[in-house]
Amino acid sequence: MEGREESLIEIDGSYGEGGGQILRTSLALSTIFHKPVSVHHIRAKRNNPGLRPQHLRGVEALARISGAKIQGATIGSTNVTFLPQDLIPGEYQFDVGNGRRSAGAVTLLLQTILPALCLGERRSCLRLTGGTHVPWSPPFHYLSDVLFPVLGSMGLSVKGTLERWGWYPKGGGRIEVDIDPTAELKPMAWVDRGPLKRIRGISATSNLPKHVAERQGGYARKKIRDELDIDAEIDLLHNVPGEGPGSFFFLAAESEKMISGFSSLGAPGKRAEAVAEEAVGSLTDYLKSDACVDAHLADQLLVFMALARGRSSLTTERITNHLLTNIWVVRQFMNLNISVSGTLGRKGRVDVGEA
Repeated sequence: MEGREESLIEIDGSYGEGGGQILRTSLALSTIFHKPVSVHHIRAKRNNPGLRPQHLRGVEALARISGAKIQGATIGSTNVTFLPQDLIPGEYQFDVGNGRRSAGAVTLLLQTILPALCLGERRSCLRLTGGTHVPWSPPFHYLSDVLFPVLGSMGLSVKGTLERWGWYPKGGGRIEVDIDPTAELKPMAWVDRGPLKRIRGISATSNLPKHVAERQGGYARKKIRDELDIDAEIDLLHNVPGEGPGSFFFLAAESEKMISGFSSLGAPGKRAEAVAEEAVGSLTDYLKSDACVDAHLADQLLVFMALARGRSSLTTERITNHLLTNIWVVRQFMNLNISVSGTLGRKGRVDVGEA
């Protein structure tokens, strides 16, 4: 990686969608390029601005891994200064709640840490505690079944194990993630997904009647058969280990050149059929487009595309504010040509290459 850069990069956390992804991407790139960064107006466009427990744990975790000096790392803080030193791969344990019960997302914590450790000099193993399947964050199965395999095509080996499910609001879930780094990421062209080969999924519940998982799975299988003329393979997981009640439904669409994922969560008063309908609806919208990458995967892949040596491209079913904001953050750290074709909310293409 490039040599140390002492000038402080200023990042406006209110830019674009104004959420926590600005902080996560900024800290990851700060660590990778040894560039001190100050992020202000953190999560300014959220109802509860500033650092929440999952964001604070991300700052603290990456500081520990990189030996960084930090300022402003407290709950509610809207300004963080981060001065990284040397990346230290290895074995780490991080609890989103820091010993207190929390459903803060372990997957968002992992988003902060993963890019840096993927380029480390040796293997790392992470044990993360918190929410594994909670609102407003990618569920564990999206990372394990979609993101990690797609990153594998870039030369990375990332494997995740779910030891205990963590539902909102109690959390308490545990995952383990093994990261075998690479010296250089391969550029990729995710433009054409190719023919659909298979649809598989899971319908899971904790501390709920057995029929909830069965109804989620049964509704989805019938809907997919009627609308797409495909027999989906859906595993029913009754009473998975986790604190409190919870239900989850997930579908993975395996095409010749891409894996895409679609999920939904149960909630009090929400019928099992409505849970399945959300995921099936997202799946069918994706399949009706001829885009390669689903909307959620596009912004997660962007940082890795930027770090690859050479030109990478993707087509996505929908350009999101999340994606455009992440592009803006990457440009603050790297002199890259990043072009976006398409308009917000519609299908588009992103090309990333050296300037």
